[in-house]
Amino acid sequence: MSTSEILFWFLSVLALFSAVMVLVSKNPVHSVLWLIVVFFSISGHYLLLNAQFLAIVNIIVYAGAIMVLFLFVIMLMNLNRESEPQKNVWMKLFGVISGGLLLTIFVSAFRSSADIFDKTAQLNDGDVGLIKNLGKVLFDQYAFPFEISSVLFLSAMVGAVVIGKKE
Repeated sequence: MSTSEILFWFLSVLALFSAVMVLVSKNPVHSVLWLIVVFFSISGHYLLLNAQFLAIVNIIVYAGAIMVLFLFVIMLMNLNRESEPQKNVWMKLFGVISGGLLLTIFVSAFRSSADIFDKTAQLNDGDVGLIKNLGKVLFDQYAFPFEISSVLFLSAMVGAVVIGKKE
């Protein structure tokens, strides 16, 4: 067994364990922290697949920014058991039925995609996921749309400042 296979299985077990802990944790803050561990293990998988840009973006955007926002919202809401409303029996039944339907969809998708698992991924050779190649394509073929999107983000930021400004 090679080092990349050992690392793949370790990251897979870590991601699955952390995802289960997100669901099982009673404290919402602990769930968010376990979700950060899931994002880091997924970034490790991206690195194994030679997709450094996706790994970095996953860590910066998801584990960094979005999880901080989730944690801030959870702490701001001050959740406790006394203020949580009791769930209706019909809502619990609907949740079980929709979860079962989702499981059925996942199982059918897994069975129909058996030929995908026969193909092997390109590991640590080649230059498929390198940031250099993404930058070349982005600034050669898509330079104008990239600049238009930056102007759009700038105008949205100015609009947010104008709307948020007090008279």
